[in-house]
Amino acid sequence: MSPPIDRLLFAGEAFVDLMMWVPSLPERGGDLLASSAGIAVGGGFNVMAAAARQGLPVAYAGGHGTGPWGDLVRSALNSEKIEILRPPDARADTGFDVALVEPAGERTFVTSLGAESLPAPDGWPAARPGDAVYVSGYGLAAPASGPALGAWAAALPAGVTLFADPGPLVAGIPAAVLGPVLARVDWWSSNQREATLLTGAAEPADAALQLRARMPQASVMVRTGAAGCVLLPVGGQPAEIPAPRVDAVDTTGAGDAHAGVFLAALAAGLPPAAAAARANAAAALSTTRTGPATAPGRAELDERIAGWL
Repeated sequence: MSPPIDRLLFAGEAFVDLMMWVPSLPERGGDLLASSAGIAVGGGFNVMAAAARQGLPVAYAGGHGTGPWGDLVRSALNSEKIEILRPPDARADTGFDVALVEPAGERTFVTSLGAESLPAPDGWPAARPGDAVYVSGYGLAAPASGPALGAWAAALPAGVTLFADPGPLVAGIPAAVLGPVLARVDWWSSNQREATLLTGAAEPADAALQLRARMPQASVMVRTGAAGCVLLPVGGQPAEIPAPRVDAVDTTGAGDAHAGVFLAALAAGLPPAAAAARANAAAALSTTRTGPATAPGRAELDERIAGWL
C-alpha cells in the first residue's frame, strides 16, 4: 500500500503547446491549412492543474525559462495557485511543442525542449513524507537532465509515493536511467501504446502483468483511451475500469487529467479502483473540450459522475 498523500510534488515539465486543428496529417513534404490554432500552457501543467482543481496542494519542482514561453508558464501556474519552487532559469526559455489535432481528437506532437529539460542548478528539492512525486518520460529521456532526475527519483525516501508516466518518449529513455526508477516506483501509469512498446504485449491486461513483473513492488495502470483503463494493484489481478461514453473533440491532455485526478482521489482516501474510475471520468470529460488543460474542477466532476451513474 502506498503511503498517505497530502501534496503533489511535480518533477515533470511544464511547457507551451502550439495547437493546430487539421483535417488530417500532412503527407511528407506536403502542406495543409489548419482549421484553427491556439497557444496554451501544457505538458506537465495539465497534471498539476487537474490535481489542483480537485483540491490537492501542488508544488512545481521543474524548470522554467527566461523569455516569453517561461512567462506564460509562470502565469498559468500562478492562476491555479501552484507553488513554484525554482527561480527562472537564465540559460534558456521554456520549451514548446506543435500539436496537430485531427477531427477524431487524436493528436500528434513535435517537441522542442527548453529550460524545463536542463539540470536543476541546485539539484532537485527534497521530498517530504506525504508527497506524491510525479516524474515523466519527457524528463527521464532528456539527455541533460534525465540521469540526475532518474537518480533523484530512485533515491526518494520511504513515506514518499513515486508516480511515473513514461509518456510518448518511452522508447527513448536509456535503460540505465529507467531501471532504477522501475525498482522504486509505487504507481506506474502508461497508455496502451506505451505499454506495448515496453512489453511487446498488445493486450492491456497482458501488458500490465508484464510491467508488474518488472516492478513487483508497484501498482500498474494501462490507460485504454475511451474504454477507460486496466488497473493492476500490488497483490491483485488486472481489472478493467470503464469510462463513461462521450463525444471526444480533442484528446490532448486526457492522460494528464487522468494522472492528476487519480492522485487527488488517492489523497482524498479513495481506494485505487474508485480513484481510477474517477480519473477515467475526468479524462473523458476533458476530451469534450479543446485545448490541453481541460480537466474539470471537483464540484463539476462530482456532478457529472452523479449524472452518469
